[in-house]
Amino acid sequence: MTFQEKTEAFITLGKFFAQFRTASFNENTELEELNNQFKERFDRLILTEENHNPWFTPENIRFSLGSFADALQKDKLGKWISHYPALASAPAQRLNIGVIMAGNIPMVGFHDFLTVLISGHRLVAKLSSKDEHMLPAVWDVLVWLNHDFNGLVAFEEGRLKNPDAIIATGSNNSSRYFEYYFGKYPHIIRKNRNSAAVLDGSETASDLEHLAGDIFTYFGLGCRNVSKIYIPADYEIPHLLDHFQHYAYLANHHKYVNNYEYYRAIHLVNQTPFLDTGFLVVKEDRNYSSPVGTIHYERYTKKEQVVDRLHQDQDQLQCTVAKNLDNTLDFGMTQSPMLWEYADNVDTLKFLLNLSTKTGHGL
Repeated sequence: MTFQEKTEAFITLGKFFAQFRTASFNENTELEELNNQFKERFDRLILTEENHNPWFTPENIRFSLGSFADALQKDKLGKWISHYPALASAPAQRLNIGVIMAGNIPMVGFHDFLTVLISGHRLVAKLSSKDEHMLPAVWDVLVWLNHDFNGLVAFEEGRLKNPDAIIATGSNNSSRYFEYYFGKYPHIIRKNRNSAAVLDGSETASDLEHLAGDIFTYFGLGCRNVSKIYIPADYEIPHLLDHFQHYAYLANHHKYVNNYEYYRAIHLVNQTPFLDTGFLVVKEDRNYSSPVGTIHYERYTKKEQVVDRLHQDQDQLQCTVAKNLDNTLDFGMTQSPMLWEYADNVDTLKFLLNLSTKTGHGL
């Protein structure tokens, strides 16, 4: 399989994903044979994953597929790989890259899946028990598109043994476990991160509605979900919360509302001041991390103070959204990252391409 054939397979995969963006299947007639093979399986997964993991609603799975469909468009995929001339030739030695994947949002491990395969190495994946069905189905699509993918991915149920390198994503607690077991290998180990928003009062209604998406998509479970909002000292919070109301339906989701009611009750018992929208606890708090069903905010007098704080805390932040700040994302873009927007700002593809050919241990 040439590198071009590999990239073409992923471009086609993106077109396949795009058809599932909404509940009304938007068929791509160019993919008739592929759809005959896999449409029914993906339809079933979209509708039944919620039984396995209640956070994986059909809407969230479709959103994930749509986001990856956008990222895999030919021009965007081409822009990503154009920064790595070494991709033009196969690696001197194909290494076994162990990837321990999270399961907080649907297909959260897809970027690592894609990156390892694009790099020319072999993926040995340890899937989260919360998200163990989608990527094997995606893998079957790729093998059907090009049989030369055969043998390049293995899904392991037990502990990874003697990988050549490790990419692991988890909590701060699990990162200590990863460091203990895999610290001797070349590695990327990711910990907890959160995302923030900075408002200055100039935001339009559209901006604030897009901010709501940054907060509530995937129920706020992703590291790219905004969990903390900085607002000017005189900002009227009800003005902001009015633009969140179209997410009030989340109160109908039993796990989400259980979280919301739990933290609401705690604050009532502790007599902690908070605002209540009926589906969201809004609390003034310096911490970036806020539980599901809760959002933190902090007032500021000078924006420069916020910029300094964000810079100091960059190791805690995945991304920041704002309208008039450098190195921030536009509102509504946190859950649609480009392929070059790496988790924890660590260039995974560069890491893989730089691995020494003397590293190999074999699995």
